[in-house]
Amino acid sequence: MTLAHTIRTALDVTLAGLQEGDPVPAERELAARFGVARETVRQALHELLVAGRIERRGRGTVVARPKLVHALSLQSYTEGAQTVGRTPGRMLVTREIIEASTELASGLDIATGAPVLHLERVLLADDQRIGLESTYLAAARFGRFEHDFDPATSLYAAIRATGVEFASATERIETALPTPREATLLECTTALPMLLLNRCSVDTDGVAIEVVRALYRGDRVAFETVLT
Repeated sequence: MTLAHTIRTALDVTLAGLQEGDPVPAERELAARFGVARETVRQALHELLVAGRIERRGRGTVVARPKLVHALSLQSYTEGAQTVGRTPGRMLVTREIIEASTELASGLDIATGAPVLHLERVLLADDQRIGLESTYLAAARFGRFEHDFDPATSLYAAIRATGVEFASATERIETALPTPREATLLECTTALPMLLLNRCSVDTDGVAIEVVRALYRGDRVAFETVLT
């Protein structure tokens, strides 16, 4: 076990006695307390930062709010956040009609080059930026959403309101690092680990509804499912 990990374990105990938003002792104070170099303390704090136990606020570091734990199910982000008592929100980044690439056409079961509605939104939980979601919908089916959809609301609710019901989805989750643009939108560094989710959903007739690429901050979001 490294010295930094030993310090991190000791800090876990310290954090357990603090409340969300409480200040974390400064590097200099922690180095003196444990009798180690500040670089060792800095490494331990970085591990806690990536794990989502602490966060930067202004020029200081405070105890972070517990991660948003999102169930792997056919819920919208809005529904999932509300289920765990968080206030969801979304900020529109892009709303445009594009031509379907070969890969996108395959996922939506449409012709290559067919028009596709692309919605890109920053996901918020209690006003914290936690994710960046890009949704692709066949314009022939959902083109009305280019003008008749409030991007601050649940897209799944809007889709269901058209009479379309979600039946199943294929979902893949892996780790990734954000691009400089994504890091800027998520207010983090390009070194922060992310959870990358790719999903294709179909309706009760087996017709494709959406292709989604969502990037979640690894320090603020976790996923869980029930295995039986």
